[in-house]
Amino acid sequence: MVDSHCHLAGPEFEADLEAVVARARAAGLTDALVILAADDEAELRRGRRVAELWPAVRFAVGVHPHAAHLFADDPGRAARLVAERLDAVPEARAIGEIGLDYHYDFSPRDVQQAVFGAQLRLARARGLPIVIHTREAEDDTFRIVGEDGGGLTGVVHCFTGDEAMARRAVAAGLHVSLAGITTFPKAGSIRDAARVVPLGRLLVETDSPYLAPVPFRGKRNEPAYVLRVLEALAELREMSATGLGDQVTRNYEALFRP
Repeated sequence: MVDSHCHLAGPEFEADLEAVVARARAAGLTDALVILAADDEAELRRGRRVAELWPAVRFAVGVHPHAAHLFADDPGRAARLVAERLDAVPEARAIGEIGLDYHYDFSPRDVQQAVFGAQLRLARARGLPIVIHTREAEDDTFRIVGEDGGGLTGVVHCFTGDEAMARRAVAAGLHVSLAGITTFPKAGSIRDAARVVPLGRLLVETDSPYLAPVPFRGKRNEPAYVLRVLEALAELREMSATGLGDQVTRNYEALFRP
């Protein structure tokens, strides 16, 4: 079993990281994809500690849309920084999380788009999968992903869209990753979307420390809780949690080649 998206190198886990990793392993997790912000030196340093405690983890490195404004003068500089970080992190297997966030608009939308596009070109050049963050920006996200001939692999992480968006992601060659929000009582449209994603394109994640699933909602999330997401999806798909866990693990390994 894997957690395909978590922020274990964040400050929220610094004080008890060893215990968090131990709980994940005790829950049966074999691996996790840990997200690192290319522009955050402290997080990159904490990533080394994560790798020491859990050698099986792999990393994704990217410039989040919230930080895109830092590269407004030269969006290509974001991609060059990510390239440097990738070279310095031997366990890196993907570029992310990257994308567009029109909910908070912490960065101008045109700058977000330029920084996103620059990182997609880097992903194509290196043959790496992408980890996409998209919020209230569906059309622009898929438009930019499809530019330059498309041809990218990757995942729409923490999926919060509807069935149509799920089908759109799959048609674009992407995986769809479901997180704890899938277990929330009012997340019916997300559960409907989860039913239509082909099993070979499905992933599960925690996005920890955020969005802890029911019954942990309101607490700090952590990788061990991905099992609750898996159980909820298995019930939706009318299959065993063990069978679904094996499938999403195969999907993770095929996409990120850990």
